[in-house]
Amino acid sequence: MPRSRINGNFIDKTFSIVANILLRIIPTTSGEKRAFTYYRDGAIMLAQSEGNYAEALQNYYEATRLEIDPYDRSYILYNIGLIHTSNGEHTKALEYYFRALERNPFLPQAFNNMAVICHYRGEQAILQGDSEIAEAWFDQAAEYWKQAIALTPGNYIEAQNWLKITKRFEFE
Repeated sequence: MPRSRINGNFIDKTFSIVANILLRIIPTTSGEKRAFTYYRDGAIMLAQSEGNYAEALQNYYEATRLEIDPYDRSYILYNIGLIHTSNGEHTKALEYYFRALERNPFLPQAFNNMAVICHYRGEQAILQGDSEIAEAWFDQAAEYWKQAIALTPGNYIEAQNWLKITKRFEFE
């Protein structure tokens, strides 16, 4: 078994053990505990099952139904967006990233993923010969990357370079 797989299983098992302990000792409602259980199961499935997205989505959807805390819901919605991104369902992914950001506007990774989708759509528009649409998608990608970079200035170096090269953003 590859070392990364062994380490991944160790991390997943450790996460499960710690999560179960915390779930028992932290005072939360039964609904919140059930929501976390669905969230945990969805997250673990993503890490362990190499693409069993349908089952992970079911757990995340159930977690969103049960979770009432906006901050926690934002991460569940973000993870649903990740699955839709992985499945090539970019419109659905963008919807879930937007929903996550409505609850927690400090998710630079959601802004980054939205920018990546917009950039991809821009590249697709170029391949289809529509440079005007491509530029609109690239401009939208730039806006999302600017927001991600503003939240975490040391991250997204490739995006910063792309913004500089395309003269969409000047850095100090």
